[in-house]
Amino acid sequence: MTVPTRAGYAALLGRPNVGKSTLLNRLIGQKISITAPKPQTTRHVILGIQTLPDAQIVYVDTPGLHRQGRRAMNRYLNRAAASVLGYVDVVVFLIEALRWTEEDQDALQRLAAFPGPVALAVNKVDRVADKARLLPFLRDMAGRRAFAEVVPLSALKGDNVATLEQAIARWLPVGDFLFPADQVTTASERFLAAELVREKLTRLLREELPYALTVAIERFAEEERLTRIHAVIWVERASQKGIVIGEKGATLREVGRQARQDLERLLGRPVFLETWVKVREGWSDDERALRSLGYADPASP
Repeated sequence: MTVPTRAGYAALLGRPNVGKSTLLNRLIGQKISITAPKPQTTRHVILGIQTLPDAQIVYVDTPGLHRQGRRAMNRYLNRAAASVLGYVDVVVFLIEALRWTEEDQDALQRLAAFPGPVALAVNKVDRVADKARLLPFLRDMAGRRAFAEVVPLSALKGDNVATLEQAIARWLPVGDFLFPADQVTTASERFLAAELVREKLTRLLREELPYALTVAIERFAEEERLTRIHAVIWVERASQKGIVIGEKGATLREVGRQARQDLERLLGRPVFLETWVKVREGWSDDERALRSLGYADPASP
């Protein structure tokens, strides 16, 4: 008897900095979503495709749901994250082990009307030294909603991630695969290039500056022996431009070096990466500027 295949969408939702992008990369088995130890690193809805023998799970990584900020960027991030609830089949609600915040509660409330299965993934259990503290925490969390499953895991180390994957596959609707079996994301190489440059900036720059910059790819050309990429780093003030460039260009050179190495691994060929820093005042609080820089509200797949 032939086992029917299953296919569908599973959203990774939660407050900022709980490890959604790290979990996506772990599930897919390669890096398609950028990560950094700072909230709101993820700014776009990103699809990661995992094809198993009898199921295809399309994971939907989302920006962190957070308390409404005043800036247009904050509003965009919350809209982008909440928009996926209209089409996904399963939600993975991600929280951090031994930590429950008001933003976690806000994010959980947004799931109140979601009709499908919701799994609670309790991440970062590898950081808990006293494992005896986990059980009462898990019991408390399980009582906050009728979760389809509660899975303690470590996205960073991979502990128990397979359990979550198997549960999601069981809950997907019966149907044909939605994408070719060898496809791992719908994101373009151009988009991934911009994200990798932004990741390096986020990791290298001081705390507040990453939220005031974005990256746009002005040229992405496949030549005979290499890929040529021209990236513009947009900041909001002239003083920020100097910080991104660094003394005698040191910071910008290091950003370019690290991003180029990652891009060569991603593309499998030599990359020539050029970067420029430009100023566009107030871009993160201007809806029109956001759209022009690629922050359009995502459509359903």
